[in-house]
Amino acid sequence: MADIVIDVRELRKTYRTPFRRKKVEALRGISFTVERGHIFGFVGPNGAGKTTTIRTLMGLIRPSGGTATILGHQIPSRTARSHVGFLPESPYFYDYLTIGELLDLAGRLFGIDRVERKRRADALIDRVGLDRARSQSLKKFSKGMLQRAGLAQALMNDPELVVLDEPTSGLDPIGRKEVRDLILELRDQGKTVFFSSHILTDIEAIADRVAIVARGSLQSLGTPAELVKRTVLGIDVKVRISDDADIAALSNSGSHVRRTAGELAVTLSADADLEAWLEIAHAAGAKIVSIEPRHETLEDLFMRQIAGADASAGATDGRV
Repeated sequence: MADIVIDVRELRKTYRTPFRRKKVEALRGISFTVERGHIFGFVGPNGAGKTTTIRTLMGLIRPSGGTATILGHQIPSRTARSHVGFLPESPYFYDYLTIGELLDLAGRLFGIDRVERKRRADALIDRVGLDRARSQSLKKFSKGMLQRAGLAQALMNDPELVVLDEPTSGLDPIGRKEVRDLILELRDQGKTVFFSSHILTDIEAIADRVAIVARGSLQSLGTPAELVKRTVLGIDVKVRISDDADIAALSNSGSHVRRTAGELAVTLSADADLEAWLEIAHAAGAKIVSIEPRHETLEDLFMRQIAGADASAGATDGRV
């Protein structure tokens, strides 16, 4: 039986707006589990309930209903939190601390002795690429540098579970790849990583399992391959043509046509008669370069399910 690190059952959270006291359902009975040693991607648009779920798991807000456990402990649990590293979305730190002082403070809060705090801090500062900024105050850090500092403090207690809320927010492509590599390293070390993001390429690249949420409800749960199901959406054909070739027949047969110097890229519908199109292409003097099916991606699934959730929830629902 799998070792479950996070177990969420029918988690609910309802807020009341300040003035009209209107009820807003941020979470509507979300259920999922996260296995030890897995990278779990939590995906959804702004207002889907991702941060509310994470804050509830971290004991920062109380749920209105349902249950959740972390490392076998019912939330909120001080024992569980001692084994968890947490990076909130848009972290705020004291402006006049240096990165070393921030990590030393984090280590003190976890009761780590002075020598070990120094050793861990030095290693983490180097790992997140802030070695050259050791002498700078956090006030002078860019948003991306603050994200790196937040990642370092989340790992200061050598946690079993790492919870990251939008960890690649504010990072450039190089920084995003470095964070993805770090998450993969944590998994290789036997740690469990739960991270939320709206950047689907990050999720698809590294997550073992994915949950898609919208309007406080779980829409899909499974591995990226299970969710996508490799549905064929169309056929991409690329042919080589002469500059003076008559391509009208080829263009009329494709749903999308893109022409570059010497080549024509055509996207046919999934139910198109490929053999008939190839005969037309040969008759026009075209040479086939490639034929590839266009599969559904996680982004396609995400957009389809979010649109469905918006339609079913109606325009009057509040968002959190």
